[in-house]
Amino acid sequence: MEIPVYLFSGFMDSGKSSLIRETLIEGEFSQQGKTLLILCEDGEVEFEEEELARVNTVLAMIEEEEEFTSAKLLELQLAHQPDQVFIEYNGTWQMSGFLELELPKGWVLVQSLATVDATTFEMYLNNMRPMIMEQLFAADVVILNRCEDDTPKGKFRRAIKVINRKAQIAYERSDGTIDENDLEELPYDLNQEIIDISDMDYGIWYMDALDDPRKYEGKKVRFLALVYHPEKMKKGVFVPGRFAMTCCVDDITFVGFKCKCEKGTEIVHKSWVTITAEMRTEFAMEYKGKGPVLYALELKPAEKPEDELIYFS
Repeated sequence: MEIPVYLFSGFMDSGKSSLIRETLIEGEFSQQGKTLLILCEDGEVEFEEEELARVNTVLAMIEEEEEFTSAKLLELQLAHQPDQVFIEYNGTWQMSGFLELELPKGWVLVQSLATVDATTFEMYLNNMRPMIMEQLFAADVVILNRCEDDTPKGKFRRAIKVINRKAQIAYERSDGTIDENDLEELPYDLNQEIIDISDMDYGIWYMDALDDPRKYEGKKVRFLALVYHPEKMKKGVFVPGRFAMTCCVDDITFVGFKCKCEKGTEIVHKSWVTITAEMRTEFAMEYKGKGPVLYALELKPAEKPEDELIYFS
């Protein structure tokens, strides 16, 4: 029998405990049978024994990271025989510690949810970026709560998407309602004959095109790029792109789109060019599905920029 496991991650006071309460105690999850709730830190919301008993839930604490082991989880499985498991993971622990763990037989991680306090997220991005992104990189759903009208949702969304493209992102206002208006105004005009993508806007364009490639179907773009010839790439195909800082100086990656060009193999590897290209949406093995593909219209040699990196903020 499969036992579904729901993982809740995020920094302390980000709303993990409140989300568990809404899901388990105020929602209908208790109807699934006996629940084992494993807490790895004291959250901002306490769970009373009476209310847990009312929804057929038993509580277990694992307060030290070195105690969060396969043997400990198996011990809890044998002691409580749950039908489902909720885990509130400690926001300072390595997420890899859980992901690499052998779960008890039958336990299946069915959903990973991460909570973010929008009022402090920017501070964490500026000062503790690797630590907070550690909690988000494997989440299926990221909930940005305590959002206000001036919350920079676009900036936060890009920061999350660059390390976790598959994540669904929800924006919750302070009153608990869901903010459906998550669209931001693009810094360039999509109706221009040729859309000039500046270094400052490259990250926005890259993430937006990945998320909604159909928006750019048939559009012509122009940008400064570093030429990259990945191994095993077919003749007449290369990748014009930029190196981007995703989390910190130790986490820099090359980001660009597949580009088709008759003379693509003649362009020197790691040379700088100003490329004008038409964007199309096509199936590509590199995307494991459909994604943006560039068709080069013009390539001009260019000088290396003063700052070779682009940023997603």
